[in-house]
Amino acid sequence: MLKNLRSLPQTVWLIGLISLVNDSASEMLYPLIPLYLSSVLMAGPKALGIIEGIAEATAGLLKLFSGVIVDRTHRAKPWIVFGYGLAGLGRPLIAFASSWPFLLVIRFTDRVGKGLRSSPRDALLAASAGPNMRGMAFGLHRAMDNAGAVVGPLVAALLLSVGMGLREIFLWSILPAVLCLALALTIREPKVSSLAATKRFNWRLGDMPSVFKRYLLVVAIFTLGNSSNMFLLLRAKELGVPQAQIPLLWAAVSAVAMLFSTPLSALSDRWGRTKLLAAGYLAYGIFYFLLGLLVQDGLVLFSLFGFYGLFMAATEGVEKALVADLAPQELRGTAFGWFNLIAGMMLLPASVFFGWLYQSVSPLAAFSFSGCCALLSAALLLVWVRPERCRHE
Repeated sequence: MLKNLRSLPQTVWLIGLISLVNDSASEMLYPLIPLYLSSVLMAGPKALGIIEGIAEATAGLLKLFSGVIVDRTHRAKPWIVFGYGLAGLGRPLIAFASSWPFLLVIRFTDRVGKGLRSSPRDALLAASAGPNMRGMAFGLHRAMDNAGAVVGPLVAALLLSVGMGLREIFLWSILPAVLCLALALTIREPKVSSLAATKRFNWRLGDMPSVFKRYLLVVAIFTLGNSSNMFLLLRAKELGVPQAQIPLLWAAVSAVAMLFSTPLSALSDRWGRTKLLAAGYLAYGIFYFLLGLLVQDGLVLFSLFGFYGLFMAATEGVEKALVADLAPQELRGTAFGWFNLIAGMMLLPASVFFGWLYQSVSPLAAFSFSGCCALLSAALLLVWVRPERCRHE
């Protein structure tokens, strides 16, 4: 596998490095937002659900728009640069948030940046690696992305341990944001064809293969139970994990995902995407059922979060590699746009409903609902998404 990794194109490595730097900043703040929301802004799970749901739904809409634009113009770099710049330069503004609606506006801006860059970046990754290495390419990207998610929380924990306040930590996120923007400016892509920019703007799903549409339906059902990960951190805090250890817990999850993303995603190149993805959905369901049943922190809780890292490793890269397999090459950006749109839009009802169940009924009810959605998705994936791999090269 090491030989194959070295043979991956430079573009794949550069995009991975950009994601590493960006996530170092993003994940430095991510585990702190639930703490900031509850301890400084005095808001609860319902507000968290509204914030994350609206933010992610917005990102999903823009991912479709940017994906269609990439197919029409064959230009990915401008959207990648602008997207990373907007998100990175907006995050430090969280330090000035005085209410949860203000935090919502900032998270909204951050997700706008993500929405504009994600589909063009994914399309560029898919175009840079052949079908036999596609799983490995997306797995490497996710591994480097998760490496940043290890660095970020560790830095946050270090800063918290020396007594730095939450607002000051938010301000420090400007440094990796500037570096990320500089790296994005060095991306090279093929020259624009004069004919490509004249194509009609079209984002119809009807032009996609039926198997791709069925896959999107499975993704929608799974995402309905896949609410914001911030609820996991909120649950950990309620079970007794000290505030200073919350970033470390999330860093441990990201470390597991970092170590296993590339080998597990590469395994899908040989074993099959749907089998591995179904196994990941099954692991997600088990994790959520068990987390809902826990009554205190301890070794079991930390082991479960490590298990969640395996779920991330087995699914994040494979989901996108399967999109590239099922979509026609000339519509690949649009396909990633639809995939990201469905996943993003379903996060709004998922997070709002999860937050309502969590606060109004019980944490067990919320986590059990998510577990059921995951188990149903795993079964439908194996039954509906055939053939396993479609080549449109």
